[in-house]
Amino acid sequence: MRRYLIWIAVFLLGFSAAAQAEVVIVLDSGDGTITRINRSTFQPIDRFFVGREPHHLMSLPDNSALIVANAVSNDLVFLNPVTGDILRRVPRISDPYQIAFSPDKRWFVSNSLRLDRVDVYDARDFSLVKRFDLPSMPSHLTFNQDSSEVFVTLQGSDQLVAIDLKTLQVKWTLPVGKTPAGVIMTPDNRYLLVGVMGQDEVAVVDWRTATLVKHIHAGKGTHNFMPMGDGRRIFVTNRAEDTISIVDTQTLTIERTFAVPGGPDCMEISADGRQLWVTSRWLRQVAVVDLTTFTVVRTIPVGRSPHGIFFASHASR
Repeated sequence: MRRYLIWIAVFLLGFSAAAQAEVVIVLDSGDGTITRINRSTFQPIDRFFVGREPHHLMSLPDNSALIVANAVSNDLVFLNPVTGDILRRVPRISDPYQIAFSPDKRWFVSNSLRLDRVDVYDARDFSLVKRFDLPSMPSHLTFNQDSSEVFVTLQGSDQLVAIDLKTLQVKWTLPVGKTPAGVIMTPDNRYLLVGVMGQDEVAVVDWRTATLVKHIHAGKGTHNFMPMGDGRRIFVTNRAEDTISIVDTQTLTIERTFAVPGGPDCMEISADGRQLWVTSRWLRQVAVVDLTTFTVVRTIPVGRSPHGIFFASHASR
């Protein structure tokens, strides 16, 4: 009996520790699943179906839930951001490929890459306010700091478009290079950085005058961005070269480039700035980079075509 009670106690202690372990949430867009990983042990916990083609995710403005956008299922799935458990679904969101809330929390914008349009929703209830039919393949998006404009890359027409959120009209359209993807605002709200995949560079755009001011060579297939959390430097993935570069947003130069295999795509950074987690689209894995040495120290198997990645104790955006 004593041995039995000890076994039960050990089991419950282990169960409690597992329940308290931080969960990494990975979207397997090719399988329509989520892989959950124990961040402490680097071991997969489980995998479950979430919807057809989940590509991108983001937190609610109050961080109470994590939203997964299912592009082909045409819905949003809300997850517990700590455990990854499904909380609820919001149906009838048309082809949500890339999503974001405006900084003022008024607007929810969804890019429909497959249907060539951008939808602007009321962030309070996800009711559609305005639909913009655009030339070809709206991909990534970002806002200026006062939420007056949203900027969208158009992969199929090699352009960047600005939408005025006060008038709900297209403000300008600018050619930025072949197959633009990721876009992000610099911390000083001065420039937009655009990952131009077909030209292996970061295009620097003055969004107030709609002009290209600089081209920064990064690496083959320059794709997606993530702030490092220090208010100055930003990671950019070079998906076709299997590398990641660091852009210094004050000097507008590449600080360094390091190797990450398998088509690095989306990223998450630990709050202490010591780890970078990266989805490798072509290898069905997540790579963990030690940011003290800039080397891959772990690879973790996940589902097909892993895309978005998230864990709760991340660095400042």
